Order: sequence, then structure tokens, then C-alpha cells
Amino acid sequence: MTAQPVAEDPTAEIAASTPGSSIGAFFDLDGTLVDGFTAAAHASDRIRRRQAGIGEVLGVVEASMRYKLRRMRFEHLLTRAAGYLQGEALTDLDDVCERIFVDSVSTRVFPAMREIVAAHQERGHTVVLSTSAVTIHANPVARFLEIDHVLCNHFTVDSAGRLTGQIAKPVVWGRNKATAVVNFCERNQVDLQRSYFYADGDEDAALMVKVGNPRPVNPRPKLAALAAEHSWPVIRVVGSRGRRRPSLKRFVGYD
Repeated sequence: MTAQPVAEDPTAEIAASTPGSSIGAFFDLDGTLVDGFTAAAHASDRIRRRQAGIGEVLGVVEASMRYKLRRMRFEHLLTRAAGYLQGEALTDLDDVCERIFVDSVSTRVFPAMREIVAAHQERGHTVVLSTSAVTIHANPVARFLEIDHVLCNHFTVDSAGRLTGQIAKPVVWGRNKATAVVNFCERNQVDLQRSYFYADGDEDAALMVKVGNPRPVNPRPKLAALAAEHSWPVIRVVGSRGRRRPSLKRFVGYD
């Protein structure tokens, strides 16, 4: 079966959409707005500056591999990473990650996705960064893209503002991310059935099936299969070196 023809530019679709803040545009972070993982840039910086001990380095590698092989839950992976930062001042980590964003992450923001964010902002839509990343990695991207609302994970801190090594519960991931978005919509008079959600991860299927305009971006296998099943438009983007505008095709028999 050949793909159904649709608009080649998602920004044109957005420009023709209903304006107003009652329509939301929710964006995942890693793999959707940014090429790669923001946490990896932070880990690399700690290793390069010899702030990470050998135990941390080996632990990060082991945990990442176990997660990829489905042998570790995301919540455990995130808590383990938070443990390596225990005792650090949150304000100091904010400054460090802002520097890392400027030095290395900003160039990995997908140009096409930046255009899509701006298109929603021009229509007056309520634009939200909804991610399983922690604040220190999510906030610099939100500031860069002028996104006012951020739904993400938070470190717990002590009375001195230092990390305890734990993540605030519930951890924003999968169904919990979907719940966070639904609750946000109820608090802010956003119509979920007229809103958009951009994400790449299989775990984001829980929200994709709830939102009115699901938009998988470079989807992973399970999300791609779900897109094919529901005939959702799939957006393919490349990094800044490719400088290619996005293509929008229905994932129906499309190779």
C-alpha cells in the first residue's frame, strides 16, 4: 500500500489550525526536540572534567545497557543517576547544565522542530515541554525555545538546597507523563482532543492515544507500529548538519 499524500510541511498544517491557548502543543525532549540525550552530555562533561569517579562511569554504562536491554526500569535508572549527584547544590547544577547546553546541546536542537515549536507559538497555542528528563536538562532547552511550561522530573533537595539522591514521586514517564499532561490540561483549560503531542519513544504511546493530534517524530519501533495501525502522521527530521525541512507522511505501508 502506498502512503497517503499529505502536506510536506507540518508548519503549514499548524498555520491553518485554530488559534488560541485552548489548544496545546506538547513536546518530548530527547530524540524529539534534541538529537540524542541531554543527560549524556552532562555525564560526558563530568567525565571530561574528572568529576566522575570510576564507579560512576562504570555504573552509568552498566545502567544504560541494562535499560536498553529492558532489564532496568526507567525509574531505577533515573534514581541511580541522581545518586551520583547526591550532595551537589541544585543551583550549581543549574549553572553547569546551562553552560553545557550553550557549549554542546544547543547545536543539537533539530532545526525543523524549532520551526514547529515557533509555528505553534505564533498561533497562540499553549506550548509545553513534557519530558522524563530532570529540570537541569529540560529547563535550558525550554528557555532557548521560549517554552513557558515544563512538565518534567525533579530532584528532591534538603533544607540547604542540596540533592538527596532521590527523584520526586511520581516519576514522570510513560503513563505518569500522560497523567501529568491530562492534569495540566484540566488546570489550564486546554482541550486535549484538539491538542498535539510530538515524541519519539515507545513509552509515549500512553499519551499518543489520548491526544487529538498525535505526531510521532522519528519514532522507535513500537511507536512506529502504533502509528501505522492508527494512520498517524509521522515526522522525520535530521540534525543541524542535514539542514533538511521535515517531511510529513502517513505511516501506512511506508518504508
